[in-house]
Amino acid sequence: MRFARRLEQVPPYLFAEIERKIEAMRADGVDVISLGIGDPDLPTPTTVVEAMRRAVAQPETHRYPSNRGLPAFREAVAGFYSDRFGVAIDPATEVIPVLGGKEGVAHVALACLDPGDVCLSPDPGYPPYTSGPVFAGAEVNYMPLEERNAFVPDLDAIPAAVASRANLLFFNYPNNPTGAVAADGFFDRAVAFSRRHDVVAIHDASYTEIAFDGYRPASFLSTPGAKDVGAEIFSVSKGWNMTGWRIGWIAGNAEVVGRYRQLKTNLDSGMFDALQLAGVAALTDARDFPREMSDVYRRRRDLMIDALTAIGLSTDPPLATPYLWVGVPTGHDSASFAELVLAQAAVIVSPGPSFGPSGEGYVRISLTIPDKRLQEAAGRIASSLRVESRA
Repeated sequence: MRFARRLEQVPPYLFAEIERKIEAMRADGVDVISLGIGDPDLPTPTTVVEAMRRAVAQPETHRYPSNRGLPAFREAVAGFYSDRFGVAIDPATEVIPVLGGKEGVAHVALACLDPGDVCLSPDPGYPPYTSGPVFAGAEVNYMPLEERNAFVPDLDAIPAAVASRANLLFFNYPNNPTGAVAADGFFDRAVAFSRRHDVVAIHDASYTEIAFDGYRPASFLSTPGAKDVGAEIFSVSKGWNMTGWRIGWIAGNAEVVGRYRQLKTNLDSGMFDALQLAGVAALTDARDFPREMSDVYRRRRDLMIDALTAIGLSTDPPLATPYLWVGVPTGHDSASFAELVLAQAAVIVSPGPSFGPSGEGYVRISLTIPDKRLQEAAGRIASSLRVESRA
């Protein structure tokens, strides 16, 4: 059989590979603890589950949904943006549902990129920032996220010849995998860059609701001019413990949203109405739930940082996201240190290059496992490893 060559242009999906490794080790009787995947372990808010239960029982939700989305869902999103970010969203023209952030990222690439176009993607970054453009036939130009620049891309360093061919700019704050937050003025610079080069700016806002120590992340759309140049993809997955529900949206520039909808009408039949009604409950009845989860992740963050400090690895506590981005010790690269942690502690961490070439020298640690197992993982790391910190 012959298959499309585009499948050979991207590596196996990182988290599928992690799941395969976990299954193989457990089959061999190893009590492996995975800190590799960002999948919340705690349940979805009860009010959301009950809203879903009621909606599923309503026969009118069993029919084809509209790609445009239920008015109630779009209005709930608009209300959330107004209350949370002070941003006005027109529910009629500036928002539609997407099946989680991953679908949003991948499909916006298809809506914006032609073969020969360039996509500007953060490196390291969420893998679909690369795979989506590749499947669209576009070229990916990596924007390195370096510690010396607070893990924010230097837009001025993008060569003019590259910028002139670009038609899509991805960025993501709070950031996965680094845990960084947007530096002051970065969103303004992104707007100016997108205006200057006529590039569609897409902000992945999947982590705005998990934040610590009094920090409250902003929406890109709250930046003056942002809706003129682009849109924002939002997911309830992390803040409301709803990764399996696949509920999100794209909001912002009406033309971007409209073109996205045009693509979706030819690819799928929209989000199940019952899911949309559950999303309404998350954004209204459970509006403050992410603050509870932020308290959980802050406690876990501090526990793991203490364990890392005990083996000689210090890392600054992130202000947001359920991740730690940790520099590997002297004498190791990302892969060798991940293998060391696995061999000595039976703990899986994600090597930085899995998120892009500039991830070399780091590993990502996820805090999305039960407290008891996280404490066990921290204890194993602290007791079984002693390393020399980076110079």
